[in-house]
Amino acid sequence: MKKIIINKKNYGNIELAPGKNAYNIFVNVIRAFKANENFSVKLLYSDKKIQSFKNYQSGGCSKEVAELEMYMQMCELFNKNSEDAKALKQEIEFVNDNAYVNLNISKRLHLSNKKQPSNTKGAYLFWDIENFSNISPMFFHIIEPFEIEDEHIYVACNPDSLYLFKAEWEADLYDFSKTLNSFNFTKCDHGKNVADGVLLDYFKDLKPKNSDIYIITYDRELKELFKDACHPSNNLYILDRKILN
Repeated sequence: MKKIIINKKNYGNIELAPGKNAYNIFVNVIRAFKANENFSVKLLYSDKKIQSFKNYQSGGCSKEVAELEMYMQMCELFNKNSEDAKALKQEIEFVNDNAYVNLNISKRLHLSNKKQPSNTKGAYLFWDIENFSNISPMFFHIIEPFEIEDEHIYVACNPDSLYLFKAEWEADLYDFSKTLNSFNFTKCDHGKNVADGVLLDYFKDLKPKNSDIYIITYDRELKELFKDACHPSNNLYILDRKILN
């Protein structure tokens, strides 16, 4: 969260979008406001980059969509028009056919183990795929924006769910040039909450530090167990149930 204070006036706070380019955009917008320059998406991207959005791109331009959302929030704080950014965002979503996943999962993630996030060096995802099997939103809003490497993604499911949904999961993953075996995937045995327990065991064995930890499950007990096992240097993010509303 960045506080915006210009000439001793507090304009409010803004949360930077994921990715390395967000801070540069933040600085460009602040500079333009100080210089009383016109606001437009050209503060964010070159003409060539803007033109490229007219073509389909792998990943659905998820980082750019998040950057545009951040820019629109800054426009609101500065009382500037952002209609061109809204139009560009809609065009990107239409071209990439990802408007149907515009419910941003990352905005439903809650930092559960501290009040403010600390600096980190890596990221891990623990995903109970049968609790939340939508593949595209996971990539668009978590895996790609937060740059989570395949080897840092742990996926588990119970055998009945794998039998019912494997073909569907694999078809969706194919769009991202992945399979279940691209990650640390575990087919669990029969039993209540076995998949949840496997994910927790992986987490305890890894003992990560100075990392962002993303827990994708709706199991309340599991969330608390992850919290208990989490090192204080990590930022532990859990999924808010209201994403289903």
